[in-house]
Amino acid sequence: MAKYRGYIGTYTKADSVGIYTFELDTEKKALSTPKPAAKLGSPTYLNIAKDNDMLYAVVKDGDKGGVAAYRIDGSTGELTIVNQQTGEGPSPCHVSVDQDNRYVLSANYHNGTILAYPLNESRGLLEPSSKVQHEGSGPHERQEKAHTHYSGFSPDEKYAVAVDLGTDHIITYQLKEGRLEEVKKHAAAPGSGPRHIEFHPQEKYAYVLTELSNEVIVLEYNPDLGEFREIQVISALPEGFDGHSQGGAIHITKDGKFVYASNRGHDSIAVFSVNEYSGELSLVEHVSTEGEWPRDFEIDPSEQFLVASNQDTGTLTLFERDRTTGRLTLLESGVPAPEAVCVKFLHQ
Repeated sequence: MAKYRGYIGTYTKADSVGIYTFELDTEKKALSTPKPAAKLGSPTYLNIAKDNDMLYAVVKDGDKGGVAAYRIDGSTGELTIVNQQTGEGPSPCHVSVDQDNRYVLSANYHNGTILAYPLNESRGLLEPSSKVQHEGSGPHERQEKAHTHYSGFSPDEKYAVAVDLGTDHIITYQLKEGRLEEVKKHAAAPGSGPRHIEFHPQEKYAYVLTELSNEVIVLEYNPDLGEFREIQVISALPEGFDGHSQGGAIHITKDGKFVYASNRGHDSIAVFSVNEYSGELSLVEHVSTEGEWPRDFEIDPSEQFLVASNQDTGTLTLFERDRTTGRLTLLESGVPAPEAVCVKFLHQ
């Protein structure tokens, strides 16, 4: 049985010192105690290059914010800084890297912007080659202006994709010679506050988790045109729940059969099965994350396990996943991970 290395992005407002690393032992079905891998300010989101050589993290450096590039030591988990690019103002909330290691994208919630950073030969970050400022607002009190919450790539990487909580839009861009050019803009329901998007691994569907309405939007995706069409909206909360809750993270399994979403407030993972003919979702169950404010979670490379990060409790929770039903069984909770807000595994 294997051991898989994971990384945790955190806030550093209290006890955390930066990025932490841990191992998942699939034989013992247990997590090691996370240990510091790199010291930096509030690396609240991170992403790992496909070949596992590099990790890119959001960074807050005094009054500046930006992205930091680290080289990964696969055996020890330690991270070595390559460089960082920062600018005046708040730090971003999301970062991603393309499969060819040419560009890193960041999304800034506070500024409502997306930045594209070209990578140099050592895969460090160059100054941004493009910056897009979103404009608009929505009916919710938190939608007074644009709040970009996600910036990534379509599965074939023909398009860059942004999700804006403030304007209720999912936007596709072409990245031409380092410049982001808008292609299509899809409007979600006013006030829903879309946060993150996941694409189906085989079919032409995408799944958007909304933060404000705490729902999953099922979209048909046209990869030629970079265009979305809504086919379903389903709540990620139990029927009759009237407490405060916000969507956190969303992920889909490699076989495309199950979608998982975290609910911050209800403090749960919602499990959905995917209709193989329509892409629509059906609720399977809700499972408590055994902690408060599960901002993120990740399915491990074997897809036999799921690790949730509880921000307010400062803990990780480990579940075993039934590949046939999608259901989760609690294995371990209370694993200390201070101010944990993002979980990623090295790719297999």
